[in-house]
Amino acid sequence: MDRGTVGSAQSGRLLVEVREEGLSAVVTPAGELDHHTADLLREPLEECLAKGFSRLVVDCSGLDFCDSTGLNVLLGARLKADAAGGGVHLAGMQPVVARVFEITGAEAVFTLHDSLEAALADDSG
Repeated sequence: MDRGTVGSAQSGRLLVEVREEGLSAVVTPAGELDHHTADLLREPLEECLAKGFSRLVVDCSGLDFCDSTGLNVLLGARLKADAAGGGVHLAGMQPVVARVFEITGAEAVFTLHDSLEAALADDSG
């Protein structure tokens, strides 16, 4: 298994790490995902897709907050990953973040997993 770090970006409120895990790109945002930090997640997601990773696993376990801008970043990545024959898997969401997905109905369009390990074990898109 390749667990090498591909890259990372950081702002005062959001750190994003990216690594390759088999055929998946694992993107791990930690902190607050909002209007001010959304590009720190958008850019690595788009880079992963540009490198040919159509299966993105977003480890949300360190995400403390997500507003509508952050949700739109993830939805945009989902559309692009789906178009490439893959998908976006969200793992380990904290209750406060999961609530945003529940209220908006976005949970219905993502594949959700309780943990990163479960997301990586799932071999669908």
